[in-house]
Amino acid sequence: MRYPSSTYRLQIRPSFTLDDAARLVPYLHRLGVDWVYLSPILTPVKGSDHGYDVADPTKVDPDRGGAEGLTHLSAAAHDRGMGVLVDIVPNHLGVDVPEQNPWWWSLLREGRDSPYAEAFDVDWDAGGGKILLPLLGSDDDLDGLKVDGDRLFLGELALPVAPGTEGTDEPRAVAGRQHYRLIPWREGDTRLNYRRFFTITSLAGVRVEVPWVFDEAHAEVRRWFTEGLVDGLRIDHPDGLADPTGYLRWLRDLSGGAYTVVEKILEPGEALPSAFACEGTTGYDALGLIDRLLVDPDGQEPLDRLDQSLRASAQAQGDAKRPAGFEDLALEGKREIASGALRAEILRLTRLVPRAGDGPEARSLVAAGPETTEAALAEIAASFPVYRTYLPDVPNGVQILHGACQEAAAVRPDLAETIEALEPLLADPATELCRRFQQTTGMVMAKGVEDTAFYRYTRLGTLTEVGTDPAEFAVGLDEFHAKMGDRERDSPQSLTALTTHDTKRSEDARARITVLSELADEWAELLPKLLAEAPLPDGSLANLVWQAILGAWPANAERLTDYALKAAREAALRTTWTDPDEEFEGQLRGLVEAATSDSPANRLIADFAARVEPYGASNGLAAKLIQLAAPGVPDIYQGTEFWDCSLADPDNRRSVDFEAREKALAALDEGVSAPRPTSSEAKLLVVSRTLRLRREHPELFEGYAPLDAAGPAAEHVVGFRRGAHGAVVLATRLPVGLERRGGWGETSVVLPWPSRDVLTDVVHEPGRLQVDSVLDTLPVALLIPEEATS
Repeated sequence: MRYPSSTYRLQIRPSFTLDDAARLVPYLHRLGVDWVYLSPILTPVKGSDHGYDVADPTKVDPDRGGAEGLTHLSAAAHDRGMGVLVDIVPNHLGVDVPEQNPWWWSLLREGRDSPYAEAFDVDWDAGGGKILLPLLGSDDDLDGLKVDGDRLFLGELALPVAPGTEGTDEPRAVAGRQHYRLIPWREGDTRLNYRRFFTITSLAGVRVEVPWVFDEAHAEVRRWFTEGLVDGLRIDHPDGLADPTGYLRWLRDLSGGAYTVVEKILEPGEALPSAFACEGTTGYDALGLIDRLLVDPDGQEPLDRLDQSLRASAQAQGDAKRPAGFEDLALEGKREIASGALRAEILRLTRLVPRAGDGPEARSLVAAGPETTEAALAEIAASFPVYRTYLPDVPNGVQILHGACQEAAAVRPDLAETIEALEPLLADPATELCRRFQQTTGMVMAKGVEDTAFYRYTRLGTLTEVGTDPAEFAVGLDEFHAKMGDRERDSPQSLTALTTHDTKRSEDARARITVLSELADEWAELLPKLLAEAPLPDGSLANLVWQAILGAWPANAERLTDYALKAAREAALRTTWTDPDEEFEGQLRGLVEAATSDSPANRLIADFAARVEPYGASNGLAAKLIQLAAPGVPDIYQGTEFWDCSLADPDNRRSVDFEAREKALAALDEGVSAPRPTSSEAKLLVVSRTLRLRREHPELFEGYAPLDAAGPAAEHVVGFRRGAHGAVVLATRLPVGLERRGGWGETSVVLPWPSRDVLTDVVHEPGRLQVDSVLDTLPVALLIPEEATS
């Protein structure tokens, strides 16, 4: 199997096609990239920018360059010895525009008789033999339907008319004869009878566990490998599948054993199942570890006090008392989702209980009634500590389920008997109830935690990223080295990420926000002044938004308003996506206006951002070098070889000025003077020199050993060596504290051999090396044996 030394993620879209990517390959090669990593390229719903709503899985999207564009890109990469990694989406298809999806159109037109009926996860009985489509504003919209030949129109949306049902009567009557029933969209979260991706009804779940469905859905992917166009795959959301283990095994056969990584979110202490036929994850686990290494643990107490005061102030103004600890906030979020936005999924599980067996447990549940069973299922799902189990392939799932049932029964003793009766049924992989429950818990976790609790827990924005535990504030050097050693031993080919298309803040925005852990008292003094200038009744949300403004500074009002509204609606405390509170959202817009216009608030945040900038740059360079040089395969998200202070999507999917990056790289290669640490060229230097070294000299990045510093500022040095005679990394951590103590002083490390810093070209002799002599130009150094590249 061929492994990448690094990957570079490109967002392929109609405005940046596969042919555009092919033209970029020479630059990426000069940058040091090994493999080009593409967002989904199969045909999505027309106009989709992200591509995760594939409507036709049988061909490469013509608007993204089509099959010919993929051929051009593949040739451009392979001609330079580079590989191609492609993101695929097996869990669902985009059905927002039915006539653009041949499978879905057939399903709606022919119902259970459609050749694609088996491909979708439809509970026909729950819909009275029909598929329920939550497309109406209200039932009154049925009066506006129009029939045109074999199509029924709801506004401009076309739906199929089944053969023989056309008639000459009212369109409403024609609609009543179809294999689908149109219902108000607000009823979807309760009545929906097909599996979806999370809460998105326009993404319908696909049953790739059925062999012919797998084959047809992956025919184009198979061609990529048959023709040698693609070298590896990234698998989106495998936790949504009925049988992730079996799917990955089939995919391994299809690809001929190609490099594969999965978008699997690992909770603290959770390992990637050994039964998975893949090389690792997409790297969120590494992101959380690197971030926390740079967080000052001494900042936890003052930031907690600030958070508590903001919550107390809100309660004094009449707000209900809410949980403060993250564990309780996460449980609250999951409960809300299980009983609200994903209630249709819990109800479907409830309907499966009578069919799960004829033993005493099933009989007792039938006797208890569906409402009690529904409540118990929701509580068990909310109590899950991980996204899902993988029974029968990963046996510890039984223990995880048991623990969740115990937790659920402890907090809801009124449901204890029902929970006890449910547990053996949920643990039996022979039943549909078990299989579907395993698919559902990940949905509850993702929506309840990532998309709800993460926006309610606001003490330090760095900590609320996908795949991390916000309750864990910081990581010390010993723990970091131990976990990196484990990573080298257990998953050396897993991706390591700092920014992705899904991160809630880019790596450099987080690097700035992390500085607040060292300036916690100053932030606690500044935030009330900002609130006085731009009042918001939700102080906790204001804390989150002002941190984001600091992280993205300077940013225009449109970007910041979009983020603030998204954060508030996801938190769902004062306003929501479905029921926006215009008054509150007007106050949010006012906050952003105050931050970005000529005002006292603008001057306050601008001055503080200037104070934070050099420390944020130090954190950013440290995080980047650690990511690039540590165990794993570093993944660079498009454009982040420069400083990138993006926020949540769609902000992090904006177009990239590659021309500026190409010019800057050419200037660096021509030997311009060493860049300032705060300049984008400094980050570009770190990225290009490390990537090139990893690609050309992989032997310098094998193994892992801590390199301990000695002296008064030893806690501020992150040092490690890759192998017995490999690269040595030195990086600064907690730069504010370092400055407060007066610098490095006599802090030193021991170099075992003559070494050259590839970032400055300075040679250092073996023996004890003063840290201030190697980190005098940049806050990071990458040292290699002097003879290694000669």
